[in-house]
Formats: sequence, structure tokens, C-alpha cells
Amino acid sequence: NSMKYTNESFPEYFILMGLTKYPWLDLPLFFVLLTSYLFTLSGNTAIILVSQRDSQLQSPMYFFLASLSFLDLCFTTTTVPQMLFNLGGPNKSITYTGCVVQAYVFHWLGCSECVLLGVMALDRYVALCRPLRYSVIMDHKLCRQLSGTAWMLGLANSLLQSTLTFQLPLCGNQVLDHFFCELPGLIRMACGDTRVNVVTLAVVATFVITGPLSMILVSYAYIARAVFRIPSAAGRLKAFNTCSSHLLVVSLFYGPGIYIYMQPPGDEPQDLTKVLTLFYCVITPMANPFIYTLRNKEVTGALRRLLRKTISSKRI
Repeated sequence: NSMKYTNESFPEYFILMGLTKYPWLDLPLFFVLLTSYLFTLSGNTAIILVSQRDSQLQSPMYFFLASLSFLDLCFTTTTVPQMLFNLGGPNKSITYTGCVVQAYVFHWLGCSECVLLGVMALDRYVALCRPLRYSVIMDHKLCRQLSGTAWMLGLANSLLQSTLTFQLPLCGNQVLDHFFCELPGLIRMACGDTRVNVVTLAVVATFVITGPLSMILVSYAYIARAVFRIPSAAGRLKAFNTCSSHLLVVSLFYGPGIYIYMQPPGDEPQDLTKVLTLFYCVITPMANPFIYTLRNKEVTGALRRLLRKTISSKRI
């Protein structure tokens, strides 16, 4: 009985129900996801390269932008290759070990991004409300410490939530109604008492989401007051453009996350949850580089200079 319980609690693999119940959509979805993944890789890699190599982008703002791009690269790589593998063939499963690794890493990176977006709002507050002391306050040491704090808080959250989730008994259930191993879906498939997991997930998610979000809202309240005090319309527009990209990224990331993690897992249909999850783990990482480049002339100029240097070096 003990061996049977162990095998049922720790199966060799999980069967993933995927994005849709219609098999004929697998091939179109495969090409859509592959295209978006390639855009994500190229866009975020370009942001990291220009932030590191262009002398005009050596400021805290672009340090955090490069950190966000690196997080997005890792974040989307945690799920998309597995999704492409499942969509591209008859195998719709993931090993138990692969599921454990995916869940831990995904929630580590997701929480880290939540905190980092809050840190980026704090950086914008210092830049616009304390411009004369900006370089002194946001020095390289503090930037690295803030970025490291985001990673460490994300890791602590993942270790707590994922460890609690994988302690739940499964009673032989191997069918996961999702396209990857996300904690709310894993909690729903458990057969034991999940009240501790549900409460812990809701409470911790509330702190993880509302903490940085409160920092963002307070920072932008002070920023808005500072912007309206700028005498020239051109100055106000420049300040607004600097912040609007970050606000758009925050909206795209936090909106689906609030819906998914700040309500208890229930028995409702998972179609909307899957769409929202796909949005913040695939669409948002792809959109972030384009949001920042299209609305930021400094990044656009740096990309052009990098492209010219690359073309010139190839000609030589």
C-alpha cells in the first residue's frame, strides 16, 4: 500500500490537456507560438545587447530594462519549448521531474518580474522627482542590490508555494488541465485537502502582487504631480513618454496575474484562465521590447547604431 501510494502521489509523467481540445488547431498554434518565441528571443536579446554596448544607455533605467529583458527571456523559455514539443507531435505529456522543475522556475521568474517592475517604478520616481540626486541615489551598487532582491524574493516565493503544492496527494490523477505545470492547475488536480495551499497561494500572491503594485501606484502618483509642475509642454511630453512604456508593461503583466492568482482555484472552466496565462507568459515577454523601442528614441537610436556597426563589421 505504501508503494502504491508513493507511485500515485509521484507519477512518472503528467498528461497535459493543452491550450484547446481541438486537435486540428495544434499545427496553427505551433507556428503562432514559434513565431512569437522567435520575436521574443530576438527582441529581448537586442535590448540586452544595446544596453550593455551603447555608451549612451549606461544609466539605471537601462540596467533595469536589460534585467527585465533577461527575465523575460528565461520566463518564456520555461514554458514555450515544452508547448512547442507537445503541439508538434502526438506526445502531450511532461515528466514528473520536468513538471517540478518547470513549476519552480516559472514561479520564481514570475514573482521576480513582479518585484522588478515595482523597482523600475521606484527608479522612475527618483529620476523625475529627485533629478539632481538621481545618479547619487541610484548608483550601480544599489541597482544590483535591488535587482538581486527581486530575484531572491521570487526564489523564496517559489520554494514555499511549489514545495507545498508538490506535497499534495494525487491519487493516481495524471491529467493536468493546462498547457504547462502552473500551481493553480496542480492544486486543482490534487485529491487531498488543499485548503492550506489555497490560502497560502492567495495570501502570498496578494503580498507579491499588491506590494510592488502599491509601490508602482504611489511612485506614479508623485511622478504625475512632478510632471504637471513642468512649465513646458515639451518637457511634460518627454516625461510622460519615459513613463508610459513602463505603465503599459505593468498593465499587460499584472492584469492577467491578478485574475489568476488572487482568487482561489475552483471548478470553473479553464478556457479563460488558459488564455490569460498564455497572454502574460508568451505575449507580454514578446511585446515588452517593442513597447520600449517604439516609444523610446534613445533605445531606437542605439539599435540603429548597433545594426550599423554589425553591418560594417561584416563588410570588412
